[in-house]
Amino acid sequence: MDYILFAIFLTACLGAGATGAVFQPGDWYKSLDKPSWTPPDWAFPVVWTSIYMLISFAAARVAGMEGSEYAMALWAAQIAFNALWTPVFFGLRRMKGALIVMVFLWLSVLGCLVANWQLDFWAGLAMLPYIVWVSVAGILNLAVVRLNPDLQPLDLSKH
Repeated sequence: MDYILFAIFLTACLGAGATGAVFQPGDWYKSLDKPSWTPPDWAFPVVWTSIYMLISFAAARVAGMEGSEYAMALWAAQIAFNALWTPVFFGLRRMKGALIVMVFLWLSVLGCLVANWQLDFWAGLAMLPYIVWVSVAGILNLAVVRLNPDLQPLDLSKH
């Protein structure tokens, strides 16, 4: 594994993760109805930190391999959708719009997992927790939409 590539991919992940610091859940999110199985608040930074380490590892393992073009393109797509979801959900409070982003995030993570798996067993394995977590996040996003049908998006004209 190339440690410089790992650092570059991890930096991209930290950039995506920084959206969580900028667009924090806040009181409005705490006041929403959520399913009983919603993970505790402390789990999110722990899980995301672990996932970002794993997907950076996976990308660094396959980046220099012949035939890694699709894996790298899908990695770039997933980190872009990853970075987009938080501002749409928490920043704009457009939970239905976040569901659309989530579909593309899930598909790009799945594609990246498959592409990585075809190139390197360990890179594919490292993507498994990510697809699980994004699946949970997608189902949670859908559940919050269903449990809060009257929630209005942030009114940007007042800001």
